[in-house]
Amino acid sequence: MTKSQFMATLGEMLSISKKDATEKWEAFVDMALKEVRSGGEFNLPGLGKLVKKDRAARMGRNPLTGASIQIPAKTVVKFRVAKSAKDSVL
Repeated sequence: MTKSQFMATLGEMLSISKKDATEKWEAFVDMALKEVRSGGEFNLPGLGKLVKKDRAARMGRNPLTGASIQIPAKTVVKFRVAKSAKDSVL
């Protein structure tokens, strides 16, 4: 499903225009990202949660040359799928 199809379907489900659905979705995404940035996680009941995770620095290998390289520490965002969502799909 493309973003355009998603927005059209969301608009139909909520009985609002596609433009209004897009604005509401973008506000929801902004709220989720702001919450992850400040609190570290955002829970979507029944679907999963967005989690901010710190990765430690580690040694890696350049696949082209085989040389060892230092990979710096960084912060990433992960999505953990809820057990109920996994069970309903599988």
